[in-house]
Amino acid sequence: MKHLQKNKNTEKSNNIVKVYIIAFLMLLISVIFGIFAGSVKISLGDIAAALFNGTTALGTNGVIIRFVRIPRVLAALICGAALSVSGAVIQGVLANKLASPSIIGVNAGAGLAVTLCAALGLAGGFRFSLFAFTGAFITVLIVSMLAKRFEASRSSVILIGVAMNSLLGAFTDSVRTFVPEVSIMSNDFRIGDFSSVTYVKLIPSAVIIILSLLILMTLSNDLDVLCLGDDTAKGLGLNVGAIKVLFLILAAALSGAAVSIAGLLSFVGLLVPHAVRRFSPGESRHLLPLSALFGGSFVTLCDTLARTAFSPYELPVGIIMAFLGAPFFVFILIKKKGGHNNA
Repeated sequence: MKHLQKNKNTEKSNNIVKVYIIAFLMLLISVIFGIFAGSVKISLGDIAAALFNGTTALGTNGVIIRFVRIPRVLAALICGAALSVSGAVIQGVLANKLASPSIIGVNAGAGLAVTLCAALGLAGGFRFSLFAFTGAFITVLIVSMLAKRFEASRSSVILIGVAMNSLLGAFTDSVRTFVPEVSIMSNDFRIGDFSSVTYVKLIPSAVIIILSLLILMTLSNDLDVLCLGDDTAKGLGLNVGAIKVLFLILAAALSGAAVSIAGLLSFVGLLVPHAVRRFSPGESRHLLPLSALFGGSFVTLCDTLARTAFSPYELPVGIIMAFLGAPFFVFILIKKKGGHNNA
């Protein structure tokens, strides 16, 4: 019996190693495609020059690599990781596998806050990230409190999120109507896009995302305990109220910072954690890092497809996400994932 259990553990360990290898390979492939693919042909020599030459010595291709493609790939990787992990955390805290930053209104809250930031003339640097975090956190807190207050079923939580999306979208449109010079909420921002990413825009949000990811990785065991249910978690000595707020703060920081970079990307936080759960153990110590790796790769590949498929024209990456995510969401609903059967 012990020998059989040992073999199962060894097989499980080997499988998870394979999943990590696949995740890192996908990450590498997505970065290579993201840098090389485009309307301008790039050689290895161009990349070497862009990486090691001074700014004054860069040619046209070197400028494209250093100031367009590299920040764009980095932004896609970071935002994909942030939204995927944020989705996994929110799903755990709300005990609802259909929850994600875009579906329950978290991204919309961050978008409204960013719009207000621009309307008040405070755009730039950490201020965008701070406003986006505040909007995201307030939204996820409201959804969580409403779900607890009315003992909402899993499907009802999604309906609350849909209502929040509509309400926050109406507020955002109102701000744009009264302050038309708020250009940050362009169509590309509302759909989700990386075409305007710069290092100045990327670095402040990237710092917030990386720190939040590192903190969450250290709290993976607490997230697993929380997923057992409030009563069980309390019985195991977990301060449920405090740890829930902490996880919601970190999830809001991730989604808010991602929104401040790329706009309102949809479905990443839903699609990626679901896919990761299909072929990896359910423990958060694997779910969170794998979601970050696959999420970063997924968004980078989608962005590369968006800017090359119809070259010289470029689609906002959010359109690709919507085409992939909407059918996936409907499929989950049809399969009763989080519907009345699981309420």
